[in-house]
Amino acid sequence: MMRSRSFRAQNQHGDHKLHYTEWGAAEAPVVLCIHGLTQNARSFDTLAENLAPSHRVICLDVVGRGESDWLSEPMEYGFVQYVADTHALLAHLQVDQIDLVGTSMGGIIGMFLAAQPATPVRRLVVNDVGPIVPRAALARIRDYVGTDPNFADMKSYEDYLRYIWSPFGDLTDEQWQHLAVTSARISPSGQISPNYDPGIREPMMAGPVEDVDLWAFWDAISVSTLVLRGARSDLLAPETASQMTRRGPKAKLVEFAGVGHAPALMAEDQIDVVRRFLAT
Repeated sequence: MMRSRSFRAQNQHGDHKLHYTEWGAAEAPVVLCIHGLTQNARSFDTLAENLAPSHRVICLDVVGRGESDWLSEPMEYGFVQYVADTHALLAHLQVDQIDLVGTSMGGIIGMFLAAQPATPVRRLVVNDVGPIVPRAALARIRDYVGTDPNFADMKSYEDYLRYIWSPFGDLTDEQWQHLAVTSARISPSGQISPNYDPGIREPMMAGPVEDVDLWAFWDAISVSTLVLRGARSDLLAPETASQMTRRGPKAKLVEFAGVGHAPALMAEDQIDVVRRFLAT
């Protein structure tokens, strides 16, 4: 059963609430799930429910998303804050060791954590992101992030998600409905929009879009690592994924046919790959 939790964390101008969902028994090994740029903790509901019999699953709403607070200064949205918030979460949970599953942005947060000396990360699952993030993919994402569209009804909002998240693959109608309901912000007037701060776009607009090179962090990782890749992904190139199996942690690589950026971790085959890796 899912439980809703929150605590306070610090930023440069004060503090903010961070929300997370919790599944499984408190004494079980901890799996921390961190979502992609415009997703939220509820994106992991299916994976968390499947892992809960053997793990305590914590799914974080990264600041500015889901039920977490929005920052008063949008330019503070970035990995320095996100990594600090993740450390604050672990202190709040009073856990010293975790397995981490990160999708896209969450995978980069996981890479930064795993690269640190005395890292709390025991096993790392990086979902469709790597040490090279190509500018073409960043430009595509920037085109829709933070535009703050509004919709008159849930069906229109779901259709929008089916379009911008079409690379997730062949999800069922029920799964699309779940993603819509759990990622919607409903205004007092009944208008529906994505439940993230449009301000997360501001740091992306502050300069030209360039390739991001994180090989120095990847090469510092030594924990057991699994890389998941959508075979049609435009964010994790095949050559980058291949190098990830030879450099740094020398990760295991699993690709999923018919999927782009990023595997939604809602299909049984995707869940099974993660479950088996965490059981090793």
